[in-house]
Amino acid sequence: MENKKIKNSALLEKAGISAPEIIGSNAVNQVQKFRKRQPSPQELIDGILSGNIAALSRAITLVESTNADHLAKANEVINACLPHVTKSIRIGITGIPSVGKSTFIEAFGKHLTSLGKKVAVLAVDPSSTISHGSILGDKTRMEELVKDVNAYIRPSASGETLGGVARKTREAITLCEACGFDTILIETIGVGQSETAVHSMVDFFLLLKIAGAGDELQGIKRGIMEMADAIVINKADGDSIKKANLAKVEFSRALHLFPAKKSGWIPPTSTCSSITHDGIPEVWETILKFLELTKENNFFFEKRKEQNQYWMLETINEQLKTNFYSHPEIVKLLEDSKKAVQNDEISPFAAAQELLKVYQNYKKLS
Repeated sequence: MENKKIKNSALLEKAGISAPEIIGSNAVNQVQKFRKRQPSPQELIDGILSGNIAALSRAITLVESTNADHLAKANEVINACLPHVTKSIRIGITGIPSVGKSTFIEAFGKHLTSLGKKVAVLAVDPSSTISHGSILGDKTRMEELVKDVNAYIRPSASGETLGGVARKTREAITLCEACGFDTILIETIGVGQSETAVHSMVDFFLLLKIAGAGDELQGIKRGIMEMADAIVINKADGDSIKKANLAKVEFSRALHLFPAKKSGWIPPTSTCSSITHDGIPEVWETILKFLELTKENNFFFEKRKEQNQYWMLETINEQLKTNFYSHPEIVKLLEDSKKAVQNDEISPFAAAQELLKVYQNYKKLS
């Protein structure tokens, strides 16, 4: 009787479960190796260049860290990986929430891996402005793609970055390319300024739409239409096929209202279904045609050069901002300045100027 009570007790410790099937034994070994301790930059570099996914994940975590001590290590890893980046295609995928981005990416990613491509998906999850947490649920939404040995999915929290683009997505692209991924898919959360930021780091910008969302005409006056290299009406299946075809016509007309692109490319509009996979191969064919044209007229390479310059300047701006807010004197004075502004004792602009003046004086002295 006593033994039976012990067996049924909630306090009885039971043996742990084995790893699920979606995690291969090789991946488990890689993760266990890198979890034991903080790997050195050289270990991360060697791991990335050998295609080790665990090393890639740890390196991206290091790059995303806001810890000042990690910055030098992250830069060492990135600089060492730069000469080894593959000739990849970077594709930005955006659309309003509920347009089916994750489902589309899974179907599209599976199509690419079936063609022998190595696909990395960098998905940005929105962070709560209250708790600052993120769900990071893209791996659960892409159940099939996450099992694919030729695919890698990395969800990242947007943090406090404007528009929801992860602060270090640009560097994560470099690390994925050095790890051997030749097709990088970057998913935005579809709100705010995230589209503009993603557009500045990709070669091809794909805009997903759905029929009947009420934004066919609204889309005409949105800046995102000008950025799109192709518009795809998703969820074109079942009873929605007719509506999707009508939406395709509406968006095709809307695109003719915008000036011609510098690339010489005319953005097409098409339909697809992430469920039946109809239209998915055609999306890839469109991208290949775009690459052929833009590499032939040199736009592809010039755009990459401009993007590198843009992200250099963005990094400088970000570092200056970080240095300012982490300066000990600014940390001490900032709270008092906030209270003074709230109490209308000083204008926001005057307070800002005073803080900047203090910062500049201390920088001169140091």
